[in-house]
Amino acid sequence: MRVMSKVLLCLALAALGHFALADEPMNRPARGPDEALALLKEGNVRFAEGRANHPHCDARQLALAAEEDQTNHAYATVLSCSDSRVPPEIVFDSGVMDIFVVRIAGNICRTDEIGSIEYGLAHVKTPLLVVLGHSKCGAVTAAAELHNGHAHELEPGVSSIVRSIQPAVKRAAEGRPGEQPDKLLDCAIEENVWNSIEQLFRQSKTVRELVLSRKAKVVGAVYDLRTHRIKWLPEEKVQSLLLKAGASGQR
Repeated sequence: MRVMSKVLLCLALAALGHFALADEPMNRPARGPDEALALLKEGNVRFAEGRANHPHCDARQLALAAEEDQTNHAYATVLSCSDSRVPPEIVFDSGVMDIFVVRIAGNICRTDEIGSIEYGLAHVKTPLLVVLGHSKCGAVTAAAELHNGHAHELEPGVSSIVRSIQPAVKRAAEGRPGEQPDKLLDCAIEENVWNSIEQLFRQSKTVRELVLSRKAKVVGAVYDLRTHRIKWLPEEKVQSLLLKAGASGQR
């Protein structure tokens, strides 16, 4: 009888532990766009200063990931380049289930990327999207070389990506005639972030409505490979692109 009592007690404690674990994320207050952005900014500062604490990477978080819906945890969607030097979870000092990441060379924004972003904002319910470029981007460099008449042969798929970046390079060159190549590349990288945001707003009614209703925010940023810091681009320009796209948007 005493053995049976101990077994029942253990089962009861295990059940309580399970429910407490499952209920914890549901009891957390929902993060808003500004709070999510602050978490990313703080995380990047820690990373850049060598103070990263690598949150949510322990065994408990991995166990949660096997049982929980990411909707209860993720607070940001990030569209970034595939470049191995720019892993979003690391440069933002975040962990498992914190960020819904969409990666493609040149952080371009076309049909598949837009679908993934819509999923991150509308279904995973992250309140923030960061379109993240980075210094010395190979895809933007290839587009700049093509613009300057120094291109070399590329695979069809790579050529398609480079062509998507060409409008950004053209705008950078037209806006800064005579600029030094390295400075022009930096400008083109920023323009490419704006180009991705513009394409997103033009082609996704879902994203436009989420931003207009203040359920989500979109921001642009560029990661510096040398300093490890992220430059946050002006939010005012995001709003102007949103209003511009609203008049001619699709879907």
